[in-house]
Amino acid sequence: MEEKPRLSRLTAILIQLQSSKIVTARLLAEKYGVSIRTIYRDIRTLEKSGIPIITEEGKGYSIMDGYSLPPVMFTEEEANALITAEQLIIKNKDSSFVKYYIEAIQKIKATLKGSQKEKTNLLTNRVYFTNNFGNQKTSDYLMRIQLAITNFQVLYIEYISLAKKHTERDIEPFALYSTQGNWLLIAFCRLRKEFRVFRIDFIQNINSVNEHFESHNMTLEEYYKKTYTI
Repeated sequence: MEEKPRLSRLTAILIQLQSSKIVTARLLAEKYGVSIRTIYRDIRTLEKSGIPIITEEGKGYSIMDGYSLPPVMFTEEEANALITAEQLIIKNKDSSFVKYYIEAIQKIKATLKGSQKEKTNLLTNRVYFTNNFGNQKTSDYLMRIQLAITNFQVLYIEYISLAKKHTERDIEPFALYSTQGNWLLIAFCRLRKEFRVFRIDFIQNINSVNEHFESHNMTLEEYYKKTYTI
């Protein structure tokens, strides 16, 4: 009776290692409801099966760069969740987000078995979201801004405010959030020398500056506490 749950756990740990930069034994133990000693045994089992797991003392585990695993098999519920998310994202107002998600989901669909593909195609035609009726697209910069956030790249933007004031400025992109279908960017503005919030659909032009900035070493939660605590 123990072998099946352990096999499922080993598979889940493998997926966790593939999708995360580094994973601690404590996190895995808490997630799967087992002891840390059990996780140590699981890691050794994966290593013996040929998985190139790197152990970083005091930090955790990761998979060697360049190692790729076979395509993941999705359960019907997981496949349905992806298809539902696709229909929701199609309604998003940023065209770059829609474009790249559709390309990604097509690759994921290619891993589905024949019967799963038939069911996902059926579900595609049976799920509909009414927000953003007409699929209005108001911006096309979300993916570019995400790359700038993860690569700490300075961006030059031309921006028109709600008051119709035009400004040009260099910014250090920090975080993104969405409200009422619109994407907002939190960034350190070098013009104002403080953090500002910009609506992406108000950005008229955006270019990468051949310059990188140092991480602000702050979480989004810390930003909110610092900004909104009186």
